[in-house]
Amino acid sequence: MILAAGRGERMRPLTDDLPKPLLKVGGITLIEYQLKNLARAGFVDIVINHAYLGAMIENALGTGERYGVNIHYSPERAVLETAGGIANAMPLLTDQSGNRPFLAVNADIYCEMEYVSLLPVMNAMQTERIQLAHLVLVDNPPHHATGDFALQQNKISLAGNNRLTFSGIGIYQPQLFSAIEPGLAIKLAPLLRQAIEEGKVSGEYFSGQWIDVGTPQRLEALDAQLKSQLGIK
Repeated sequence: MILAAGRGERMRPLTDDLPKPLLKVGGITLIEYQLKNLARAGFVDIVINHAYLGAMIENALGTGERYGVNIHYSPERAVLETAGGIANAMPLLTDQSGNRPFLAVNADIYCEMEYVSLLPVMNAMQTERIQLAHLVLVDNPPHHATGDFALQQNKISLAGNNRLTFSGIGIYQPQLFSAIEPGLAIKLAPLLRQAIEEGKVSGEYFSGQWIDVGTPQRLEALDAQLKSQLGIK
């Protein structure tokens, strides 16, 4: 699932008439980087939720055929937050038994992690069903210097030294969202904290480039970097 329903308030005025996932860096949109990375890893069925100017996202990406994937859309009349958006899209995300884990990624990040590396984790979670979530953590950016969670021997903890930032990339069991009624706006953080306290969240550290493209300044800097790497003027 690609989470693409945010309003992008910090990106205004760029997002006044364009949804944040369709902002371009290096010649293509932010959400297209995610689609291409997912396709390289072998993900075929992709769910995208949207709310603000969602029709523009559907018009831009279509069925996903040109990316080698099948896109299914989960529209929201009002933004349901991360957990609410995932719960609302659950019929599209798992199998009939409700036991198949899935990968969810934020549309507004740029990350050079190859998602194929997460497939063994997904397979293990489907077999063992012990962990409710697996989070990818990254170095703390300047605007989030205190981080979110600690990582100790592949287990996420709420307290500890060397705190890291949650990347917005995670694998989840459907059970994590089972108490949420479709259509309710629920944040993900409280669910994760409870699961972490129960010892049911694993994690890993990604040391490569990751950017939360949350402001026009960060967007401009990433665009310049990628254009320079690609030789685009």
